[in-house]
Amino acid sequence: MNRQTFARSTIAAAVLVVVAGLYVHSNGIGSGISDANAANVVTTPLASTPPSPPVAAPTGNVIAMPTDFSSIVERAGPAVVNISVTGSAKASDASSTEGGSGQLDPNDPLSQFFKRFGPQLQIPHGPQIMRGLGSGFIISSDGLILTNAHVVDGAQEVTVKLTDRREFKAKVLGSDKQSDIAVIRIAAKNLPIVQIGNPALTKVGEPVLAIGSPYGFENTATAGIVSAKSRSLPDDNYVPFIQTDVAVNPGNSGGPLFNIKGQVIGINSQIYSQTGGYQGLSFSIPINVAMNVEQQLVQHGKVTRGHLGVSVQEVDQALANSFGLPKAEGALVGSVDKGGPAEKGGLETGDVILRFNGQQIDRSADLPEFVADSKPGTTANIDVVRNGKPKSLAIKVGQMEVGKLAANDANGGAQGRLGLAVRPLSPDERQQAGVTGGLVVGEVSGPSALAGIQAGDVILSVNGTAVSSAEQLRQLANKAGKNVALLVQRDGQKIFVPLTLS
Repeated sequence: MNRQTFARSTIAAAVLVVVAGLYVHSNGIGSGISDANAANVVTTPLASTPPSPPVAAPTGNVIAMPTDFSSIVERAGPAVVNISVTGSAKASDASSTEGGSGQLDPNDPLSQFFKRFGPQLQIPHGPQIMRGLGSGFIISSDGLILTNAHVVDGAQEVTVKLTDRREFKAKVLGSDKQSDIAVIRIAAKNLPIVQIGNPALTKVGEPVLAIGSPYGFENTATAGIVSAKSRSLPDDNYVPFIQTDVAVNPGNSGGPLFNIKGQVIGINSQIYSQTGGYQGLSFSIPINVAMNVEQQLVQHGKVTRGHLGVSVQEVDQALANSFGLPKAEGALVGSVDKGGPAEKGGLETGDVILRFNGQQIDRSADLPEFVADSKPGTTANIDVVRNGKPKSLAIKVGQMEVGKLAANDANGGAQGRLGLAVRPLSPDERQQAGVTGGLVVGEVSGPSALAGIQAGDVILSVNGTAVSSAEQLRQLANKAGKNVALLVQRDGQKIFVPLTLS
């Protein structure tokens, strides 16, 4: 099965300008060097009167009418900017082939662009200059602009172009790769700005608008609806993305996502694609997340986030039944870092976190955002369910190290009812796995196979009871009811796997 990929750099694009000369396959779009890739966006303050919503038939069946975004485009367009970046690439000694890109140094900060768009290029030897395009939008009249971190990553020179064709050299004030937010500034005054909205008020199904420069076509407006909220994407544990079906392509990165009132509710950042182009799945960073990052970058030059030291996973109905929960909600703790804030505060593997500082945890993806927004050193009140009973904990929040987040794991059982053949771990295996007990899986069948258990997995507990022998595992399985939750370690990660037994 082909694997779809989240393409962050698919929404940002680059072309290579080589001192010795360059051939670009343009497919008839133009001649010479084409700078078509990355994101540009400009938005301006909107009038207090929002555009009229779609009209429905007064009686009978509801008729879906097209939403008129023209007033938003007219008023917000001047605040959306094109961002062009220039960076240097190390000389490549790889040969070029027709339709191929050659090979760039994988350590080059902009090499990710060529992994996506390289097939259009031929790269000769010698000194090289890389150019890319992106989008951004003005948030203050004195020249403060938001964009994606990956748009300006590795750039030696950043140029901002306004819709009135004025161009300014921009300074990167700060960049945060974890949220993919960057703040840049241009020396200008009395600029049009966008109106900031509240993503929390956004509803699934409501119309939204994006403005950007897909494939270099400046100030292109595309529209759709909000498909989902609080999406957790692979390698992006911190950001609760807004999912839309708005057409977003290379060139849209960093551009704004507007609601029907003409307010910015998100920054277009990623797409989900097998081809590198739009396939109906677009993801935007909520503007409240971006503004929080912007304030810290402007004031302190860096972003500080809270840290608990846990990994969590989603609670589905099977796990809810196993842990005695009335409904599927909360964040199930799969592992607790040794010596971390969570362990010091008494949080345990198997706890289901339902509230963090009074904020409801409906899905596991809610927790990382709440934790990251907490100030290190403050005390967080956490409500959990442990062994079917409610419990409150007070945990001192730590400071997250660069590259670490409150992890949100994806979902990944011996003999007899479970369908497992297991054996105890050797001392060397226990030391290597960092565990004191557990059973390694040899063969899988029945309920465990259906649940996704694999040979080589390490079974650590059954319904919260640690296991160290096959006989103990068999006894616990025989005593269990219809639903069993196994704590499994795989590739150093611990997850709970629910099994439905006959």
